[in-house]
Amino acid sequence: MPSTSPIYMDNHATTRTDPRVVEAMLPFFAEHFGNAGSIGHSFGDRAREAVADSTASIARLLSVEPAEIIFTSGATESNNLAIRGVSERNQRRGRHLVSVRSEHRSVLDPLERLALRDFAVTYLEVEQYGSPRAGWLDPERVADALRDDTVLVSVMLANNEIGVIQPIAEIAAVCRHRGVLLHCDATQAVGKIPVDVRALGVDLLSFSGHKIYGPKGIGGLLIRAGSPVVRLTPQITGGGQQGGIRSGTLNVPGIVGLARALELCIEELPTEAPRLAELRNRLFEGLCHQLPEIELCGPAFDLRDQGNQPIRLSGNLDITLGNVDGEALLLEMKQLAVSSGATCSANTPGPSHVLLALGLPEDQARSSLRFGLGRFNTVQEVDSAIEMVVEASSRLGKLGYSGRLDFSQ
Repeated sequence: MPSTSPIYMDNHATTRTDPRVVEAMLPFFAEHFGNAGSIGHSFGDRAREAVADSTASIARLLSVEPAEIIFTSGATESNNLAIRGVSERNQRRGRHLVSVRSEHRSVLDPLERLALRDFAVTYLEVEQYGSPRAGWLDPERVADALRDDTVLVSVMLANNEIGVIQPIAEIAAVCRHRGVLLHCDATQAVGKIPVDVRALGVDLLSFSGHKIYGPKGIGGLLIRAGSPVVRLTPQITGGGQQGGIRSGTLNVPGIVGLARALELCIEELPTEAPRLAELRNRLFEGLCHQLPEIELCGPAFDLRDQGNQPIRLSGNLDITLGNVDGEALLLEMKQLAVSSGATCSANTPGPSHVLLALGLPEDQARSSLRFGLGRFNTVQEVDSAIEMVVEASSRLGKLGYSGRLDFSQ
């Protein structure tokens, strides 16, 4: 019988904060509560010291310098700061931007706003559904899209829906050769795959705490130092903190939690990644055994890049279920937390733009489910999840339901 306790398999949306992270943060709420910007007393000194220690830890783990880290409220703000900040600061040089149709909305929306201000945006296509590398971006497409007036390219490292890992180092080489800045949204990649920012060669990189078992409301933007200088226009001004690039009182508990969360992810990565891959494969095989109409969205599990690394996140599974509407299926599985491609975000009705970018028809995109397996998932939960999906699909089939739900009224 399926588990009667709720099962959480939506770790691409957010993760549970690890108790070890909470333990590290707690002293900075009540005991060491000072403002890191306060000078002249021990409370400010202690907060400032905690920020410095945490920044140094993050820098070491991501292979950057502490001065290259700007703390934000999360990856959405980081993406906006990178894209809008670079575009606005460098518009005299050019007003052409390049990105990918399957990017997160926190990349696509700022680009769309810039397009309203007479910036030109080129959206690149990815490998289509049916290809073993579905969702993958060929670096040659980037090279072909660059123009003399291109000022920024933005490509995510790992996709939040289909888990595809892009060849960022190769894309960075293309951009560097043409003197174009590269921004990378690494929100789903940091802590889940090895991320060496120096080796990747990107100019700006976004990440967030709540995707790596850290707290919500904290993230970062890495801005490469050195030549040529990366210049951007601040989007939040006020107190001049963080060199004036992002003003605002530093979130000391959040920064401490972000650093601790990243430390734990990197420490456990050698064993956690293969464990999640085993769970993911067990889940997919179990579902396929009982629901033969299931098809995989995104790249094949066994594909590897030139460095022999998987090109799909180990904890990611995105599937279509034939004529069963994903949103209806979610309503039949109250005890299983997953996501559906029937709604690509809480505030944007319609099928997932990522799946449409793969070339899936709307009906097929609406029939998808995304599983994000994480640190606290078990074999027993995977087996229960299989039963829940199979039973819910059977119930909908007996009802003859294959249409989509309409909540627009």
